[in-house]
Amino acid sequence: MKTIALKTALLGAALALPQAAAAETLSFAHWVPPQHTLTESTIEPFAEGVSEATSGELDVEVFPGGELGAGPLEQYVRVVQGVADIVWGLQGYTSSQFPRTMIAELPGVVTEDRRGYEVLWDAWEAGLLQDEYPGTKPLALWTSEPNIFIMKDVDVRSPEDLEGLKIRVSGSVAGDIIEALGAIPVQMPAGEIYNALQTGLIDGVVTGTSAVGDFRLDEVANSYTYGAPLGQIAFYVVMNQDRFDSLPEEMQAAVEEHSGRWLSQSAEEGWLAKTDAVRTAITESGDNTVIDLTEDEIQAFAEITLPVTDQRVEEIGAQDVYEVMTGGEGS
Repeated sequence: MKTIALKTALLGAALALPQAAAAETLSFAHWVPPQHTLTESTIEPFAEGVSEATSGELDVEVFPGGELGAGPLEQYVRVVQGVADIVWGLQGYTSSQFPRTMIAELPGVVTEDRRGYEVLWDAWEAGLLQDEYPGTKPLALWTSEPNIFIMKDVDVRSPEDLEGLKIRVSGSVAGDIIEALGAIPVQMPAGEIYNALQTGLIDGVVTGTSAVGDFRLDEVANSYTYGAPLGQIAFYVVMNQDRFDSLPEEMQAAVEEHSGRWLSQSAEEGWLAKTDAVRTAITESGDNTVIDLTEDEIQAFAEITLPVTDQRVEEIGAQDVYEVMTGGEGS
């Protein structure tokens, strides 16, 4: 009887102890190859951070190159539907869903003093962007380096050089800017730029320098213009909200700790570092024209592009977002 009583007491004590959380695996889907800037700047810091914080109990399995669905325009739908727990995407690919977020893409909003991730999280924490992210929890929001002109056989030094040319854009903000400059905006995902530029479907691209390296655009482009105020591109990493809510508290805490401004800063700094390396490479290659606009040339572009910012803000009634993003220093 004593043996039975002892076993019963030990069993009761074991049941009373807090139970370790079962291991969990989060799926992270995106549509670019593993060597893209996204991996080192964003995915690896997040995955390593949550794993270390949970002693390896929370794992992140990455599905690159569209393994869970090839369409980059469907990334947000994919995470809402639970096809993936976490996805990376561009707000511009579905511009109508993110009009207020995309204020951050406009010329003059992001500056050297107020980086893209800062203006986006300022607006988020002010409660101004939440309606644009239904069913998800943003883990990172940031912007690219400044957009440049990436051209094939055309040197751009003035707005007149763009007249009638077909220029690829990532979303509606860049589309408005290109249209104001007298060119024809052509929206397409980044993965389609190479063939479009090679075959003459487009004459050039407006995007950040990092894309030249990530998508091998240096093989089909040969002229790059820096300095025109063309804005930048916004990005997101979002997690299915129900999936986040289903995690044990300690795992939720690990996700919280390794996301938000911290992860966004890491992502943006990764894009900027890539930019520096790519600019050096295209300059030193010897077969490219790299143009740094003069102050007067920059001003000629600014007189056309900066008013697009005011027009867009007024059209969508987003003065509150604009004021927060610019720290109250906007026009």
